[in-house]
Amino acid sequence: MTIPSAEGFLPAASCLPCTAEEERETVSALTREAEENVKDGDLRYLVSHSWWMDWQRYVGLISDGENDIETLVEARNRPGEIDNSKLVSEETISASEEPELRRSLTEGQDYTLVPHEVWQRLHEWYEGGPELPRRVILDNQASKSYIVDVYPLSLKLFDERDSSEKIIRISRKAKVHELYRMVCSLMSLEQSKIDIWDYFAKKKSKKLTNLDETLEDAQLFMDQDILLEMKASDCSDISMRSTNNELVLIPLEPSTSSFSIAGGPTFSNGYSSGIGSSLLQDNSFNPLLRDTEDGFSSFSNGTKDDIHGLSGLHNLGNTCFMNSALQSLVHTPPLVEYFLEDYTREINTENPLGLQGELAVAFGELLRKLWSAGRTAIAPRAFKSKLSRFAPQFSGYNQHDSQELLAFLLDGLHEDLNRVKKKPYIEAKDADGRPDEEFAEECWNYHKARNDSIIVDKFQGQYKSTLVCPVCNKISVTFDPFMYLSLPLPSTVTRMMTVTVFSGTGDALPMPYTVTVQKSGTCRDLAKALADVCCLKSSETLLLAEVYEHRIFRYLMNPVESLYGIKDEDLLVAYKLPVGHEKLLRLEILHRKADRFGMESQFNISRKLIGSPLVTCIPNDSTRKSDIYAAVSAVLAPFVRAKVSSPDESAVKLNGFGPSLNGMVLTDNGNSSEEGLSTSDADEKAADDELFPFQLSLTDEKGMTRNAINTDSNRVLGFVMRLAMDWSDKEHEIYNIDYMDELPDVFKHGFMSKKTRQEAVNLFSCLDAFLKEEPLGPDDMWYCPGCKEHRQASKKLDLWRLPEILVVHLKRFSYSRYMKNKLDTFVNFPIHDLDMTKYAKPTSRGDQHPMYELYAVINHYGGLGGGHYSAYAKLVEEDNWYHFDDSHVSSVNEDEIRTSAAYVLFYRRVGDSGTVATEGPVDIDMVDSLET
Repeated sequence: MTIPSAEGFLPAASCLPCTAEEERETVSALTREAEENVKDGDLRYLVSHSWWMDWQRYVGLISDGENDIETLVEARNRPGEIDNSKLVSEETISASEEPELRRSLTEGQDYTLVPHEVWQRLHEWYEGGPELPRRVILDNQASKSYIVDVYPLSLKLFDERDSSEKIIRISRKAKVHELYRMVCSLMSLEQSKIDIWDYFAKKKSKKLTNLDETLEDAQLFMDQDILLEMKASDCSDISMRSTNNELVLIPLEPSTSSFSIAGGPTFSNGYSSGIGSSLLQDNSFNPLLRDTEDGFSSFSNGTKDDIHGLSGLHNLGNTCFMNSALQSLVHTPPLVEYFLEDYTREINTENPLGLQGELAVAFGELLRKLWSAGRTAIAPRAFKSKLSRFAPQFSGYNQHDSQELLAFLLDGLHEDLNRVKKKPYIEAKDADGRPDEEFAEECWNYHKARNDSIIVDKFQGQYKSTLVCPVCNKISVTFDPFMYLSLPLPSTVTRMMTVTVFSGTGDALPMPYTVTVQKSGTCRDLAKALADVCCLKSSETLLLAEVYEHRIFRYLMNPVESLYGIKDEDLLVAYKLPVGHEKLLRLEILHRKADRFGMESQFNISRKLIGSPLVTCIPNDSTRKSDIYAAVSAVLAPFVRAKVSSPDESAVKLNGFGPSLNGMVLTDNGNSSEEGLSTSDADEKAADDELFPFQLSLTDEKGMTRNAINTDSNRVLGFVMRLAMDWSDKEHEIYNIDYMDELPDVFKHGFMSKKTRQEAVNLFSCLDAFLKEEPLGPDDMWYCPGCKEHRQASKKLDLWRLPEILVVHLKRFSYSRYMKNKLDTFVNFPIHDLDMTKYAKPTSRGDQHPMYELYAVINHYGGLGGGHYSAYAKLVEEDNWYHFDDSHVSSVNEDEIRTSAAYVLFYRRVGDSGTVATEGPVDIDMVDSLET
């Protein structure tokens, strides 16, 4: 492959190494070659994502995040030098040592990884820095899976000889013997004379003796201590040396699609690892054998406090998401009872979908430690190590979604504890007209025949799903199990859309309006909402359009077109036009900046589109030059600067003989008869360009061509005449283009986050939104067995069987192509007496009364990038609430539990059949809202 060279593109004296197009082609070719020939030891460099986006805009290449379509756009300003300063901690920016990355950086949001050759070219062209190289490592020989070492495993080396401390950075995939070799090189010691200990919390945990074990398998975590101990009595002098910085693992997967500058190589926060069973080693199946690796001893708890269940969990490096989920589960009464007894008889080591029982054992051991007497905080290192092995997405030290971890953990525990050793094959059957109760019971029995565990017994319920074909009215009913309910907040069912309304008659300046519509709504719904807020007259209508790169990209003329196709980053406008404008000739006015240069009379003009397009209408039989100029002059009238009392005498005269939309009466053929419409026979005089206050020309939809406007008549194909208005200093002096220069996005996330903090919704309204009938999205079409085609069917969910433990997930996070957003809406949820009678279908099974009581809450504070998780949990026997914030545990009043940070709610069913629990005060507000 021949790589384009930047040399020779421009003269040596040029300030640019090459053009934007040549930069794009060079980087594209270098990246493709690096992807095709990736190997162990290659380098990847971190580049500030904001700078990378600026460079992409400059070279004119953007990528549609959903369709992987490369699109060339107009080149913008050349970015400045590469600035990676925001990626590294301030202490190391000016230091001579290698910069240390800030914690919790996210690829695609904070940084982008580029190959070594690409970094060299970018640095030649732009300079800057600092350089942040990371190595590519072969993770799996069989699958040729590669990972990039991004974050260092930072270990604090404590030297027992002089109590000094040094920081060592090494890959967590490195072997123990590599750690020994690094320490010996750093301290000028012989390996045979030293021992290295796991020195977590300044206590000797275990000696690192297995030299072929990885540091990850040795359960060494970020920022923890290790101890250097001398075997001999003599101690060598300490000598400092620099070492290579090797660093967290991100899988580099082979590209399966064409190269995209915007996306670059595909990376992920996880890594793949084989799953092997080691359950029979070290008697790990015996729950009575406790280890002290997590800073816990069953015989010494550091306190004589007899209270159980109040131990915190140490944060191992952004593991608050894991700690909050664990505390909620270990305070679930049925799980506590189950794991404190002998559960090993139910461990399923044969289930290929499980983790050979290792996850259940790790969780059970951790629960027993947390429920031992005392309040000594536990470091869940053994559990985290198991979790990382079997769920690579949760490895490393990045923040993750606590609910996602909870879902994986419950599913993993179920498979490890599944009492069904060999799952029978059961063919799915249709209802065939049978009663729902009979069909639902059959589906549940089929499910239990393959899935039978403590998790199914306590956490799983059943819902009814009804699909109706909009064409043939075919009804499909299924009954499926659920582990938790993911409830949308009412604000996530609707969306806020901002549209700028322009006057097509020139009687008002453009004005942005923000309206709320259903996410599943149509263009008709959007137009109706806009008509209400902008006080549309009965003689007016709105023409919706999408603007892209200062031109009209498309008109939204189909009233039933779904709003799903309109993205938050799009720019929408609406033009006020007379009713029946479809029969008129539409004038579409683009604006171009005219930069004139050259000494000849036939000067060149370089034109760049600016501002926002304007739209107006004229009769089909009024296409003279004077008619066109008069119509444009009228629609520009609101933009006349206040200091210009009479912008141009010709403009005043022009408005005297041009066509007017006021008082226009449309005829059947699209021509017009006008009331009070003045005309003039001054065509020859109007032909003189000096009479017109601005310059217009006929153009195409992209504003690229320029054709003169005829004096007498101008014919166009179709119903749209596109005009280009050239903006020189003269036009800028007369008109203020600022009003149409910047259009607001359809949706601004910052504005939305402020609004949602002021909102308050009820848990029951979230349930109603979840169970509301709605059409499927265009990307989630249903194959109708009646029509034999995919249809956008309507879907309705009903709760059929409720579990003993009801987990409710409040969907606070919303996602778009380029942004993630969190809703801080306060959800008012009951602590006592959550009555689900309204939502549970009555059956003849004699189910218990669906009354629930809250016992745990997972909270999420802050934004998506640097948020924090904690948990509220109730000791049911004491009837007291506690706040579990990593290692810190404190008492909390019950009235403090309801906050806008609530993310996952845990309810347990209370009371017998036909009775109502009386363990706490009734939430009057919640009961009232339910009755309404």
